[in-house]
Amino acid sequence: MKIDAGAGKIIEILQTHGFEAYLVGGCVRDLCLGSTPQDWDIATSARPEQMQQLFPQTIATGLKHGTVTVVLDGRKHYEVTTYRIDGEYADARRPAQVTFTVSLEEDLRRRDFTINAMAYNRQAGVIDPFDGTGDLQRKIIRAVGKPEERFQEDALRMLRAVRFASRLGYEIETETAQSIILKSQLLEKISKERIRDELMKILTSEQPAFIGQLSSLGLMKYIIPEIEQGIGFDQRSVHHDKAVYAHTLAVIENVPNDPVLRLAALCHDIAKPVTFSLDEKGRGHFYGHHLVGERMTREILQRLKFDQTTLHKVCILVREHMSRLERLNEKSLKKLINRVEPENLNSLFALQIADILASKPPHDFSGVLHLQTKIEKILNEKQPLTVKDLAVNGHDLMAWGMEPGIELGQTLQWLLEKVWEDPELNMKEKLREEVKKGRNN
Repeated sequence: MKIDAGAGKIIEILQTHGFEAYLVGGCVRDLCLGSTPQDWDIATSARPEQMQQLFPQTIATGLKHGTVTVVLDGRKHYEVTTYRIDGEYADARRPAQVTFTVSLEEDLRRRDFTINAMAYNRQAGVIDPFDGTGDLQRKIIRAVGKPEERFQEDALRMLRAVRFASRLGYEIETETAQSIILKSQLLEKISKERIRDELMKILTSEQPAFIGQLSSLGLMKYIIPEIEQGIGFDQRSVHHDKAVYAHTLAVIENVPNDPVLRLAALCHDIAKPVTFSLDEKGRGHFYGHHLVGERMTREILQRLKFDQTTLHKVCILVREHMSRLERLNEKSLKKLINRVEPENLNSLFALQIADILASKPPHDFSGVLHLQTKIEKILNEKQPLTVKDLAVNGHDLMAWGMEPGIELGQTLQWLLEKVWEDPELNMKEKLREEVKKGRNN
C-alpha cells in the first residue's frame, strides 16, 4: 500500500522510540479499496505528553481524549491519538472520559463499523480483528460488536451508516439496520448542525437516492418529517407514474452533484401532499405547491441551521421550478430572471429537466430548452433587468422633487417594469418624462 510520506515519517519516529504506531480508520479502509485517503489518522501507544516531546511542532487538539496534531514542514497536519478505551457516553455523542490503553485491539473495538476498525503499518500489514476486509468484499456496513451499544454510545453513527452505504454503494447488514430502527429516537439528542452535515454527505454522494434509507430505518422523521408524507402518495396525475417521494428520489438522482441542487430536488415537491385536491374527473392537482413548498423549505433549512446563502438559493429553486415558457411573455421572462437571479438560472434549468426525467414518459424538454434560449438572448443583449440597471436612481428622483420613502422605491420598480416592456425608454430624460406623466395622472 502506498501511504502518505508524512504519515509514514510520524509512524517511523514513534516506532524508533519504542512505541507502536498504525494508520487507523477511514484511511486504512480507503487504502484497502485502492483509493487515496483524504485524511491520515494515526493511533499509537505513546501518551500525548510523550508525543509532544518527540515532535518539535504539535497542537494540543484534544489532550483529554489523547489527540495531538503533529505539524510537519510547518503546514501538513496529522492527528495522532493514544490507544484508548471510551468511558460512559452520557449524551449519545461523546464519552465523558477515556482511559488510555496499550492495546491496539481495545482501541479498534470502540470504533463504529468494521470497515473503519482496521489498522496498518508497513511492518505488520493490515490488523483486522473484526473482519473489516471481509465486509469490504461482501460490500456491507456492519457495526463493531453489538450494534445497539455502538448507537447508544453515539447516535450520529446511525446516519454515518447510511452515509457510508451511499458513498460505497454497500448494504447495511441486517442486525445493524435493525438496531438503527430500534435506536432511531436517539437522533433527537444530536445537534441539528451535525445531522445537517451527515445529511449533506449522503445527498452529495454518488448514490444520493440512498437518502430514502433514512425513512426505511426510521431516521427521517427526526430530520425532515415533512418528507415522509410523500411516501406512497399517489399523485393521481396523467403526468406522473410515481408516488411523490419516489419521484423526489428520482429527481435527486437526475440533478448534477451540487449541494444546492440536491437540496432543491429533495424539497421541490415537499408541499404536494398538503396542497392535493381532486377534480370532478378524479385527477389530482397541487395548486400553489411551489409557493407553499418554498415556505416549508425555508422552515426546514432554518431548523437544520443551513447558512443564509444556501437557504436563499434553494428557496428560489423550489419556488420557481414550475416556471415554464408557455406562460411567459418577454416582460414575464425579465421578471423571472429578476426573481431567480442570473447566477441561479442554470440550476433552475437543471432542476426542471431532472423533474421532467422523473415524470411519466414521454419526456419533453423543449419548453425548458426554449426558455433557456430566450433568457440567454436577453442576458447577452444586456437588457435592463434590475433597478440598478436603470438610467436613474433614487437621488435623481429626489432631485426631481420626490420625497424619500416607500413611494420612491415603488416608482423605481414601476420605471423598471416600463423599461422591461420597452428597453429604449432607459434614458434619463425619457424616464423623467414617464415620472412626470405618472404624477400628472
